[in-house]
Amino acid sequence: MTQFQDITYEVERGRARITLNRPHRHNAITEQMGHEIERALWEADDDTSVHSVIVRGAGPSFCSGYDLGAYGDHSEPRGSRRGRADFDDRAWQLEKMQRPLRAFHDMHKPVIAQVHGHCLAGGTGIAMFCDMVIAADDASIGFPAARAGTLPNQMWLYSAGPQWTKRLMLTGDTVSGADAALLGLVMKAVPRDLLEAEVEGLADRLAHVDIDLLSANKRIINIGLELMGSQVLQRMAAEMDTRAHLSESTERFLGAIGRLGLKPALADRDAVFGDGRARVSVPEVRNREGRLVDTDTEEEARS
Repeated sequence: MTQFQDITYEVERGRARITLNRPHRHNAITEQMGHEIERALWEADDDTSVHSVIVRGAGPSFCSGYDLGAYGDHSEPRGSRRGRADFDDRAWQLEKMQRPLRAFHDMHKPVIAQVHGHCLAGGTGIAMFCDMVIAADDASIGFPAARAGTLPNQMWLYSAGPQWTKRLMLTGDTVSGADAALLGLVMKAVPRDLLEAEVEGLADRLAHVDIDLLSANKRIINIGLELMGSQVLQRMAAEMDTRAHLSESTERFLGAIGRLGLKPALADRDAVFGDGRARVSVPEVRNREGRLVDTDTEEEARS
């Protein structure tokens, strides 16, 4: 069995479990982790004892996104034009980051994402490429990085539809796991203490089905997604994110990271958005700091 550094991999009772294993960084994705996820997926696909794959995160979060420090600062000019990094170079780098995720789509066996805690930015790319997503109802799901770019792995549209995808992408706001289930962004949300049992129960049921039948059913549904442009959209998403990173506001944000460090730059970027949360089925009443409040009265909302 392959040895891994940033993930763990185990096979038991007809399922493979891939655990993102950088809990001290909320499982932020490194290039190493991306390649290890891809290798583990193909290893599970080749193992005839495996009927499904569970992807989960160690520690307090599923995945907080890409580890910007590990990937380096792509704002540095390489073959620069007018002081800006070359467009093709940026797109090339983003497409390289995409490649490991294609394995979720291309492998034959179903993959279940078990989401808890933060599932943000690039972490949503991992989750949305899985075949089914089950989340803790108090999970936080979103793409705050949309305030300085776009999502380079765009599967949200096929689950949440255009309006809510725009609502969340245009603001970078997050939703709870419970609200994500209302949107169809995840398949189901359950209390956190029942999350593992829910996912494992689904894997139990999949273990009763012939792997060739699982493959046939997954493949025809994914062919339908391909006919709807899902794979072409991934290439276009990388190019659109490259375009977004050439905006003046994004260049200012990247410069702030260099001057202040990542956490202060993020705090400054996100300050005007308050708690950065959205609500799906009830009004969004906010106080003066932009934080959601549980009240129907205007007086309390203004306090």
